[in-house]
Amino acid sequence: MTDTSPGSSRPTTTGRSAVGSGADPRPARVAMAVGNVICVVGLFLGFLRLSDGGDEAIKPVALLSVGGLGIVSFVRHAVLHRSDAARMKWDLGQTNNFQIEVGMANLAWGVIALLAVLGDWGTAAQGALTCVFGLYLLMAGGLHIRILIAGPREERRSFGAVIPTILVGAMLTFFAVVALIEADASPF
Repeated sequence: MTDTSPGSSRPTTTGRSAVGSGADPRPARVAMAVGNVICVVGLFLGFLRLSDGGDEAIKPVALLSVGGLGIVSFVRHAVLHRSDAARMKWDLGQTNNFQIEVGMANLAWGVIALLAVLGDWGTAAQGALTCVFGLYLLMAGGLHIRILIAGPREERRSFGAVIPTILVGAMLTFFAVVALIEADASPF
């Protein structure tokens, strides 16, 4: 059934975009779940290693929560872009280049985070990369809250769906600051 949301002229349907390609959101949901597990494992290991210092805690966080999640997010946003668009209810029936761009940004910091940890580039590099991703997620979370409060109804995510983005962003930023302090990086 197609109708329009209050305050919007965009048609919506239950469970699928009215204008879209009819893409299956399940592959993107699986990729998102895999990325979430990788991210949580990195954060968990980071908290376990926190008593050993910021230089030890940042390694699993940068490797898994930034590197692993960044690469899986690339696959979800860019390779599975139609499925991901359907998952987000952004399915317009055509390629959304913005999604591809976001996926490539995720790939960039994901690959560099892997190289920074595996190549032993040091705590400051790992902290800086983790800070980039943490701040990105905090800003994305802020955007989702703005949409939740004042955006078109069909673009709103539940508060429960927005909170994890903000929490992960805050934890990544926390680990980044701890690592940058440990590395004596200016201005810390």
